[in-house]
Amino acid sequence: MNLLLIAMILALLIPLYDAWKNDNIWQKMLAFASISTKTAILILFISVLRDDWAIGIIGAIVLTVGNAALMLLANIIKRMNET
Repeated sequence: MNLLLIAMILALLIPLYDAWKNDNIWQKMLAFASISTKTAILILFISVLRDDWAIGIIGAIVLTVGNAALMLLANIIKRMNET
């Protein structure tokens, strides 16, 4: 299980590298959405390992609300570019 956890953390670093390397704002937002999703799944995985429902609830909230806020930010940036 520890090896799987380390692999998940390493997979989390891939979008960070892409966001650091790319200057396009949409590519950065896509990378941050990927980071948010992977972090929430990592939190859910840890909650299952520890058998802790409180951590699992936080992971579910991050999974549902985190990407919604990012989409609202994307729409605001899109409308600002149109004007």
